[in-house]
Amino acid sequence: MKRFIIAMAVAAGTLSGCAVYVPAEPAVVVKPQGGPGNGFCPPGQAKKGNC
Repeated sequence: MKRFIIAMAVAAGTLSGCAVYVPAEPAVVVKPQGGPGNGFCPPGQAKKGNC
């Protein structure tokens, strides 16, 4: 029984120091490439009249 209590205390001490850090803002920013005036039209969109 003593070994079990010691093992649980060691496990609790080991896991208590864990921390997870998540960045506040996304690291990747996606900018739209299509649109009027820049000359880029995705494949298949010109036939649909979107460019």
